[in-house]
Amino acid sequence: MTILRLSALFVFSLFAFSAFAADGGDANVAVAVPARDIARGEVIAAGDLDLVDVPAARTRASILTRIADIAGFEARRSLRAGELVRASDVKKPVLVAKGSMVTMIYEAPGLRLVATGRAMSAGGAGDTVTVLNPVSYRQFEATVLAAGTVAPAGLAATNLLASSRP
Repeated sequence: MTILRLSALFVFSLFAFSAFAADGGDANVAVAVPARDIARGEVIAAGDLDLVDVPAARTRASILTRIADIAGFEARRSLRAGELVRASDVKKPVLVAKGSMVTMIYEAPGLRLVATGRAMSAGGAGDTVTVLNPVSYRQFEATVLAAGTVAPAGLAATNLLASSRP
């Protein structure tokens, strides 16, 4: 009886596996790919991308599938037209370069302070960078707002205010 049960279980599992394999193998997924070759360091626009159907088996968790996940980012390496784009292939564009002069802006109700500083680290929009205040020689953390513009983060704003007073 045991051999009969084992052989029935084997035949059942064989049919079940083939049914699952047939369902997963035919599925296609729409994936965003470069419409043209994109050079390393180039910022990718939505118009540079196309949606193509690829077998689901070719996609992995690291593959970016939506245009919104790729557009606006900078290519870390050269991307060929039609190839899948991994998360490691793109990065936020650098808006503040290490060593560059930046405009520091601090705003509070009824108050706006603007000063210049030197970026001690590089970063993109929303990244936290270290900035040196050339008047007080104090370093503080700031959030990148735009190209060459930062805003002090957290308690560091009080340091900026204190060093700006005569």
